[in-house]
Amino acid sequence: MPRIIITGASDGIGAEMARQLAQAHQSRLQLTLAARNTANLEAVAQQCRALGAQVLVVPTDVSEEAQCRALIDAAVQQFGGLDALINNAGVSAHALFEEVSAEDLGWYERLMRINLWGSVWCTHAALPHLKASRGAIVAVSSLAGLVGVPGRTAYSASKFAMSGFFEALRIELKPAGVSVTTAYPGVVNTRIRYHGYNARGEAAGVSGLKEDGAMSAQECARLIIDGMQRRQREVVMSSKGKLGRFMKLIAPGLVEKIALAALKDDVKPH
Repeated sequence: MPRIIITGASDGIGAEMARQLAQAHQSRLQLTLAARNTANLEAVAQQCRALGAQVLVVPTDVSEEAQCRALIDAAVQQFGGLDALINNAGVSAHALFEEVSAEDLGWYERLMRINLWGSVWCTHAALPHLKASRGAIVAVSSLAGLVGVPGRTAYSASKFAMSGFFEALRIELKPAGVSVTTAYPGVVNTRIRYHGYNARGEAAGVSGLKEDGAMSAQECARLIIDGMQRRQREVVMSSKGKLGRFMKLIAPGLVEKIALAALKDDVKPH
């Protein structure tokens, strides 16, 4: 009976992963859902319970270490162990670096606490239990963690940091039989960019990226779950993402032009 924790499970990719796992495993699934929005979290939990899953809801702000550790403790106490941790919680941001004032620069640190440190703290607390089950860790990064995206210096920094941390951890945990899968979604049809920070550290309300052809949350969730189950090292989504990673090695200037072209005209640097 798989025992799985998903952070950032109140909407978007996290909520969709929860529903797909519940559909696949039904009464055999013991699922712990974590996020800050308790009402949305409860709604997702009810959907999963309707499919037969056993669900524990733990409202969690992953930017606080104590809450990350309490989340893992609650899940293990409820279900007796842990087979997979999906580090999905994250916040987006879009701002040209020169437009961020010295007084507002602190939100860069807040974003790093959520995107990087939330994953680090949850993973550290979960590690003994995952080693006992020879389980799986998933880190949901971004294509912005493989290729720097203009206007997303803070976001790219946090996702590059995630990529480096989990790549090193993967090697450390290989002898223990714990898999580490890093997922690199591109533009996904969720509201994450609209809730992310702007130059003042406030909710942006808009996206600075062109979103034509955005991947659905359903497809993104399916690819992540499949990667976890196959114990893949990485899940690089979309042919554009795979090509961009390769082209960065042989034609970095071209990749920079493509990244710049992905911005809406009204937010491009002058």
